[in-house]
This record gives sequence, structure tokens and C-alpha cells, in this order.
Amino acid sequence: MIRSSLLVSLAFVAVGCNPQPPATKDNTTVMSAPAPSALPSPPSLPSPSSPSASTPPTGKTMTGSIYDFTLDTIDGSAKPLADFHGKVLLLVNVASECGYTPQYQGLQKLHGTYEKRGFSVVGFPSNDFGGQEPGSNKEIKEFCSTKFHVTFPMFAKIPVKGPAKHPLYAMLAQTAPAGEVKWNFNKFLVGKDGKVIARFDSDVTPESPALAAAIEKALGEK
Repeated sequence: MIRSSLLVSLAFVAVGCNPQPPATKDNTTVMSAPAPSALPSPPSLPSPSSPSASTPPTGKTMTGSIYDFTLDTIDGSAKPLADFHGKVLLLVNVASECGYTPQYQGLQKLHGTYEKRGFSVVGFPSNDFGGQEPGSNKEIKEFCSTKFHVTFPMFAKIPVKGPAKHPLYAMLAQTAPAGEVKWNFNKFLVGKDGKVIARFDSDVTPESPALAAAIEKALGEK
């Protein structure tokens, strides 16, 4: 009796340790499911920082010359800055409701003083600082012409700082000392070759002797 029980136990253990999968009635082998690690992993998605998921580029290569850019004028027509080739320019981001807005008067006088010698002030309205340029391009043009009798070229309103700034101002911001435009009425002096010579903060007025000297020097260069 003891021997029979021992034989049954050994037979049971032998069957339980069989490494082969059991067969079904129709003799089809039943395969166990693969372990999770054997399953193919899903394709990885690009992370937000990867190039394929990044914000599309502006498409404008910074070459150091303003002549690479075309912008809309305040009247809505496209104008290449290359049209100013050979002139000395003072690019100014302007606003109608700023403490520096009276500088329009000095800028217009500066424009008139040097215009015949190949100089021009160029205005770029922007609402980036304190919401001080809220109007439409038509309203800005009317304000400038009636309040300050502006005759120098004015372009359509654009952002001049932050991630959305116009590519022109992305280039200008690289001018030493490099950095974002700090407020309305920053000034960039551009030479006859379309490259920036110097930049001046808002508190440098159009009547500043330093600004006049820089303009005179640029006009005298061939």
C-alpha cells in the first residue's frame, strides 16, 4: 500500500514538471502568451523639445543687414528695406500714448535737418510696452500726421520684443549691447550698407549731441 502511494506521487510529480505544453484533444499544441517584455514596444513620440516638435522657424536668416527684410508700410503696401540702400537710417519703435511720445517732434525735426543729405527716420509702431500703442494703423497714421506732422516713413504695427518679435527686431536685438528692446522709442542707427552702427535707449532724445554726432559721422562715411 505504501509502495503504491509512492509510485502515484512520483508519477504526479513527473507530469507536473513536464516542460512541454499540454496538447488539446485534436493534438494542437497550446502555446502560452509571450511575456510582456517580449511584446514590441510602441514607437516613441517626439518630445516637445525635439526638432520635429519645435515651433516652425521664421524662415528669415539673420545676415546682419536690414536689407534682407520686407515689411508692410502703415498704409498696407509691402516695402523692401533695400529701397533705403545707401541712406543712413534711424529705426525707432514708436507709441502714441507713452511718456516719450513727444519725441515725435524731435524725430521729425531730425529727419528734416538731414533728409537732403541722405538720412531718414523710420518709425515702427509697437504695442509691446504697457499697451501704449492700442490703435489701428490708420489711427496711428492720423495721430502722427495731425499731432506731430510726421513725414518720415512709418511702417505697420509689429511686435518688437519676446518670442513673437518680428525677425527684423530679432536681428536688431543682437546689436551690442545685445538684448531686447527695453521700451518705446529705442533707436538703432543704420549705416549706408544696411548694418547697424549703434543703438540708443529711450532717454537719448533726438536733440542729443551724441546722436547728432553719430549721424554726422555716418553721413560722412562712403
